[in-house]
Amino acid sequence: MRWSNLFVPTLREAPAEAEVASHRLLLRAGFIRQLHSGHYSLLPLGLRVHDKVADIVREEMDAIGGQELLLPAMHPAWVWEQSGRWASMGEEMFRLTDRKGAEVALGMTHEEVIAHLAREIHSYRELPQIWYQVQWKFRDEPRPKSGLLRVREFAMKDSYSLDIDDAGLDRAFDLHQGAYTRIFERMGLPAIAVEASSGAMGGSASVEFMVPSDAGEDDIVRCASCGYAANVERAVAVVAPVDDPPGGTLERFATPGIRTIAALAAAEAEAPPQRQIKTMVYVLDGQVTLVLLRGDHSLSEQKLLDRTGAAQARPAGADECVAALGASPGSLGAVGVTDLPVLADGALEGRSNLTTGANVDDFHYRRVDIERDIRVGEWLDLRQVRHGEPCTACGRPLELLRCIETGHIFKLGRRYAEAFEATVMDAEGAARVLTMGSYGIGIGRAMAAVAETYHDERGLCWPVSVAPYDVAVVPLAGRDAAVGEVAERLYDELCGLGTEVILDDRDARPGVKFSDIELVGIPYRVTVGPRGLANDEVELTERASGQTANVPVAEAAAAVRTARDEALAAL
Repeated sequence: MRWSNLFVPTLREAPAEAEVASHRLLLRAGFIRQLHSGHYSLLPLGLRVHDKVADIVREEMDAIGGQELLLPAMHPAWVWEQSGRWASMGEEMFRLTDRKGAEVALGMTHEEVIAHLAREIHSYRELPQIWYQVQWKFRDEPRPKSGLLRVREFAMKDSYSLDIDDAGLDRAFDLHQGAYTRIFERMGLPAIAVEASSGAMGGSASVEFMVPSDAGEDDIVRCASCGYAANVERAVAVVAPVDDPPGGTLERFATPGIRTIAALAAAEAEAPPQRQIKTMVYVLDGQVTLVLLRGDHSLSEQKLLDRTGAAQARPAGADECVAALGASPGSLGAVGVTDLPVLADGALEGRSNLTTGANVDDFHYRRVDIERDIRVGEWLDLRQVRHGEPCTACGRPLELLRCIETGHIFKLGRRYAEAFEATVMDAEGAARVLTMGSYGIGIGRAMAAVAETYHDERGLCWPVSVAPYDVAVVPLAGRDAAVGEVAERLYDELCGLGTEVILDDRDARPGVKFSDIELVGIPYRVTVGPRGLANDEVELTERASGQTANVPVAEAAAAVRTARDEALAAL
């Protein structure tokens, strides 16, 4: 490809709304353009990177026996109703009505369609199966942002395993985990496999692949000593015990104007946050429920959903709190409550001499004994782990990392197969419900994660495996016939070696050419100039390190190919 024919609309400055590095640089370097919020056009360079990411994914999926198919992006409502997710998916699902009045949706994911298709498997002899696709998904994100990291329309590789028993599902899950590890290694991404919540997907287990980045929106907890890693929605840690001083008789006392944990701690010396009970009122699947934590701990809402099995959870409104407990938020507690479910985090178990709201505005209780004064219906792990807390496996401090989620794999089990009556005959002639796994990688998100990981102050620094081109040949002194001739010859030689090469044949100053090539992030640059040709040499520059070497003209093409192959091997 010649630069003069390539559409690369570079920008001097990124739009003000581009906050993270990948968004800024993909816009500036002419890889993407926004059409409207959450929807991007992939320009020629962007599509080349996107396709290379998808090709790596396809190769590794094929290597574990995956078969590629392509499923419809628009689904009839009845498919989602049959699984029970038509209502639970909420406003994130794009819903339409066709001209005949039928309700349809743009697919967020394809578990239902796969389970419906799996009804055409009849015998255990046809198992196991791994089906995958690279298909466009649609999610009506309330706040699309950060370029390709959070969008409303995106390409995803989603694969599905179909087996007759849990042992088969375990094997498929392990195959995918290994494939995902290789996929991210080949992209140069330092992805960490962590325990995760299955969320709306359901199932018995899931693992996320997380790339450390300040641009991420998810936090993980990791132990650098023993390797334990989990999403904060699943993470556990050792909670240091608190020595409660001797208590006594429960007493209600006035706390006018005090509405927060911090305000109460400031007003009462005997009520530091770790000796308060934080009472939150949640509505779980329509049921008003009290959720109790230690005053200095934070609730993980996903843990609340996972531990209770609730499909939906939301904080109760102020009016709902008054109706249920007779007081406003800031004065709420569970002492004496018998007509509502009470859930408590394990860090409160056995505690005494605590302070909590009295369910009367501007009043609290002191000397609360959990076992004596509160009827806890269920003890659960509900708290969010904090940085520096001890690891439950080895006792060393845990670290909290902000990350980009680049992949997620789930053991779905039989939920979807049961909904669609997807059964097969086993070796004894009995009908068995299929067990399924679901495995996703966002192609554009992975591309953005690479851009977040590999860039500097001059622009993008793509790894060779996903770069739009391997090398740029840059002739200087455009009117020098010898320079042009050598550049053309090198271009042809590199093409002949199977190297993806772009010839910067623009009539532009060297500084402009170098700046654009660095911004675009092409891994290697071969500079052909009259000074070097005087010694029968060209310059070979590596984008990532900036290192430049003088190479004989006759050896230049082979040197580029060798450098490229070594870089690929290193990945």
